[in-house]
Amino acid sequence: MESLRVVPLGGLGEFGCNMLAVEWGDAVIAVDCGVMFPGPELLGVDLVIPDISYLVDQGKNLGAIVLTHAHEDHIGALPYVLQRCRVPVYGTRLTLGFVRHKLREHRLEESVELVEIVPGERFALGPFTIEGISVTHSLVDCIGLAIETPVGCIVHTGDFKIDNTPVGGESFDFHRFAAYGDNGVLLLLSDSTNVERAGSTPSERTVGEGLRGVFGSSPGRIFIATFASHIPRIQQVAELAADFGRKLVLSGRSIINNTGIAADLGYLRLPHDVMTDSQSWRDFADDQLCFLTTGSQGEPLSVLHRVAFDEHRSIRIQPEDTVVLSARFIPGNEKTIGNLIDHLYRRGARVHYERTSEIHVSGHASQEELKTMIRLTRPRYFVPVHGELRQLSKHVELARAVGVPADNCFLLENGDALELTADDAWRVEPVATGRVFVDGKGIGDVEDIVIRDRRHLSEDGLVVVAMAVHQRTGEVAAGPDLLARGFMRSEEEEEVLGTARNSLREYIDGCGVEMRTDSAELKEGIRRSLRKFFEKRLHRRPVIVPYIMEM
Repeated sequence: MESLRVVPLGGLGEFGCNMLAVEWGDAVIAVDCGVMFPGPELLGVDLVIPDISYLVDQGKNLGAIVLTHAHEDHIGALPYVLQRCRVPVYGTRLTLGFVRHKLREHRLEESVELVEIVPGERFALGPFTIEGISVTHSLVDCIGLAIETPVGCIVHTGDFKIDNTPVGGESFDFHRFAAYGDNGVLLLLSDSTNVERAGSTPSERTVGEGLRGVFGSSPGRIFIATFASHIPRIQQVAELAADFGRKLVLSGRSIINNTGIAADLGYLRLPHDVMTDSQSWRDFADDQLCFLTTGSQGEPLSVLHRVAFDEHRSIRIQPEDTVVLSARFIPGNEKTIGNLIDHLYRRGARVHYERTSEIHVSGHASQEELKTMIRLTRPRYFVPVHGELRQLSKHVELARAVGVPADNCFLLENGDALELTADDAWRVEPVATGRVFVDGKGIGDVEDIVIRDRRHLSEDGLVVVAMAVHQRTGEVAAGPDLLARGFMRSEEEEEVLGTARNSLREYIDGCGVEMRTDSAELKEGIRRSLRKFFEKRLHRRPVIVPYIMEM
C-alpha cells in the first residue's frame, strides 16, 4: 500500500530554517523555506539555510513551495533554494509582496512563478488539495494549511496565536479548523514556540495600551525599535503618532521597504506626511517626532545600534529622548541588547523594554491556545514543529494531556521521516539533512572545517612564517620571518618571536635536503616545530601558516 511521507528539513530541534517536505510517490511539496540567523559560534557566516540535497540529489519531483507567512525564518531562504530548484511559490498577497521584493534583489523575480493563496479557497498541487486557513500572528495575512492527501488530511498551523482582537488582517478562523476536525484530521503539525508559557498569549492590542502610556509621558523624541515585518505593531505606532501630534519618521532600509509594500497592498494605513530619516525631520520640535527603527535585537548594522554608539550620519541621542525596544529578547542576544541599552542610558535616554514595560507581546500561542488547536482539529496523529527539543517534548506532553494517545504522538527532529496511511503511522529511515552556510556570495562553500578554523583563529591567534628556499639545493635564501597576531602582548612579542625564529632555524638546519626541497613536507615540519615551541613557552596553540617561496 502506498504511503504518505512527511520529512522536516529544518525547524525541528531549532528555531529558524523552517521547511517541511510532504511526499506522495514522486510528488513533493515543501511548506515554508526559511533562514536561521547565525549565533556567535558561526564566525563570519551571514545566514543559515536548510540543506535541500534530499530533494534535489535524489530526484524528488518538488512541485511547489507553499508559504504560511512572510517572516524571515519562513521565507528567507527562498532566493538561495530557488537557485537550485526553480519551482512555483504559493503564498498570500502580503507574503508574496515581501517575497517579490526579495527575489528582485537577487534578480530572480522574472524567473519564478508566484501564485496567490486566498484564505478559504482550495487549490490543487498534484495529488494534494490545499486550503489556506486564516490565523493571527505578529504579522498580517498569515495562514495555516489544510493539505488533503490520498490517505487523509494534514493540518499545518504555521506560526499562530489566537488573538480575538487583532490589529488589521484576518481573524483566527475557528470555523475552518473545526470543520476539518469534524471531517477527520490524519496529522496535526503545530507551532511549539511558546509551549512553555502557561495560559494564553495577550492580544496585540494590549501593546497599544502600553505604548500609549509611553507617548503620554515622553517629553522629547520617541524612538521605537521593532521587527520590520511586524505590521500590526507598526500600525499601532503610526496611529499613536497621529493621536499625539507627532510626525512618523521611518529609519532603516527594511522598515522603509516593508512599510511601503504593506501600505501599497492595503495592509497598513500610514499618515500622508510620514517621512524617512533622510528628509526634513529636523524642522520639527523634539516633542513632535517619533522614529520607527530597526535594531530591537542590538544588530550591529541596525539604525538603533548606530544611534546608540553615536555612529549614525544624522541622528544623535540626547537627554529626554525615549527609546522603546518593542520586541522580545531572542535567546542568545541578551548580552548584545544589554550593551545597547547601557549605551542608550549613557547618552541620557530613557529606555523601555519587555522586562520593564508592557510594550511587547508574543505572536505565538501559549498552552491554552495550543490545547484549543488540538481540540478543534482532533487529529489522529500529532507532530510538534517550530522549536528546540525541549519545546517539542513539552508539546508532546501537552497533546497527550488533551487526549491524543501517546503512541500517536511523534517527536521528530530534522531528517526524521514519518510515513502514514489512513490507518497507521510509523517512522522510517531518516534522510540526510544539514545546514548550509551563506557567507557573502558563497552558498554552501563554507563547511564545518572552515568554521572550526575561524574559531581556532579567534581563540588562539595566528603566526605567519615566510621564507625562501632554493628549489634544487634546499638552501634557505631568506628568512624565516615570523609575524604574530592575537595571542601575546606587544611588549613580549619581539623577544618571543626572536626565540621562536632561532628555534625554527635550528629545526630547518637539521632537516635533510630532501625534506627542504619538498614544500609540503617542510610546511608540515614548520607547523610541528612552532606548535611545540609555543605550547611549551606560552601554553598556547596559534594557527601556524607557513609561506615558502621556491627559488
